Amino acid sequence: MPLVVAAAVGACALLGSAPALAQASIVIASTTSTEQSGLFGHLLPGFKKATGIDVKVVALGTGQAIDMARRGDADVLFVHDKLAEEKFVADGFAARRQEVMYNDFVLIGPKADPAGTRGRDIVAALKKVARANAPFISRGDKSGTHAAELRFWKLTDTEANKGSGYRECGCGMGPALNIAASAAQGAYVLADRGTWLNFKNRADLTVLVEGDQRLFNQYGVMLVSAARHPQVKTAEGQKFVDWVTGPAGQATIASYKIGGEQLFFPNAK
Repeated sequence: MPLVVAAAVGACALLGSAPALAQASIVIASTTSTEQSGLFGHLLPGFKKATGIDVKVVALGTGQAIDMARRGDADVLFVHDKLAEEKFVADGFAARRQEVMYNDFVLIGPKADPAGTRGRDIVAALKKVARANAPFISRGDKSGTHAAELRFWKLTDTEANKGSGYRECGCGMGPALNIAASAAQGAYVLADRGTWLNFKNRADLTVLVEGDQRLFNQYGVMLVSAARHPQVKTAEGQKFVDWVTGPAGQATIASYKIGGEQLFFPNAK
């Protein structure tokens, strides 16, 4: 075999045996509602197609997701507790917070509604739950939904006594709904609408309270600061933030529907 040909064959063999270049990837710390509603399953293929970047989502309660990002174990934070998000930025863990989308919280409960909560007023409904000692399942996990629930209880005159039926599960939105559905007579639970619409095990549960302006549920996205955590994949993470708040990502969010009903409404500025 001529020397030049042999050298070329040898080079090709070396190239063929070389490891493939690592695929670009990021970690997003997010809330269980974005995962359990099915939104990420709908959203991420479009981002991967546009950028080639893989995404690993770690779905936790918002408080736990923020703690994860504070430790530098995520590149992007995507949650729904505005006050906690603003503190995350103020403490220097992100340069800015951008709004992405919103939906609303709803009070779920048994169709018979033994506590008489049905209506538009979430505060009045919680008062009735407490005074009836009705079963109520709280997330109890420092999530965005749990934080909202606690804010609503503070507006009642029954915050110190939520009734003998009040229970904290320390669990995600899906498991909390499952517990409520499996209760003997059905239990009350505050849920984000997205997870509720994607929830299959409804048993005798239904939406009882909706439409109160206080039930508004805003989501924000932040790139974790590389100044705090040098290992953060700033370029790749920024591409996700730009995409999800840009025209393509916003249109993808708007297109996610279940049974013809839109789960999230884009509102990035």
